[in-house]
Formats: sequence, structure tokens, C-alpha cells
Amino acid sequence: MRKAIASKLKKAGVRKVNSLKKTPGHKTKKAVVVSTIGPGQESGEIIRFGAQSMGHNYSPEARRAFKSRHAKNIKRKGSAAYWANRFLWSGKGGSTKRPPKSQKKVFGLKRR
Repeated sequence: MRKAIASKLKKAGVRKVNSLKKTPGHKTKKAVVVSTIGPGQESGEIIRFGAQSMGHNYSPEARRAFKSRHAKNIKRKGSAAYWANRFLWSGKGGSTKRPPKSQKKVFGLKRR
């Protein structure tokens, strides 16, 4: 089992289990984690999450909308929504990245 986890860590480019890494070079996802906390993930599972083209955590309204939209999946430990909530949408902070023009509803920061 240790060998399986080690190979997944190397493949994902992460140093240790359950630690997050931003992936700005990835074509579709913002971050990656090798998770072992979810059900059935004892041998480690590579989880990529966060749409690369979308803004995140740019206003309290957007944070509330994300959390209400994904509430069911956030509760499931080890899911992509769980990690996105912890890494991209947690805390008071905020991202300076503006929402994309394709997004229908705009909260907080306005499009240019």
C-alpha cells in the first residue's frame, strides 16, 4: 500500500498525503491533492479540483453561493468539493482574479 501511495504522490507532484498543490500549468484544474481521508481512499487517490478559468472566493456572496450549491458534496470527506471548499473557498480572504465573462451571475468584483 505504501508503494501505491508513493507512486501517486510522485505522479501528482505532491510531497505528502492530504497536502494541496496549486497547478497553474494544468489545462483545466487549479489544484491537486492525494487524498486518504475519504471512504475507499485508504490507498490514496489523486483528486484535481477547481476550474482553471473560474474566479474563486472573490466576495462573500460568491462564497455563500458556492457553499450552498455544493453543500451535499462538501460534507463527503475526500470529494473534490470538500477540497475546493477547504482550499479555494475558505476563510475571509479573497481572490483578486475577476469572474469570467461567461459567468451568468456576478458577485462582488465586477467584470471589466
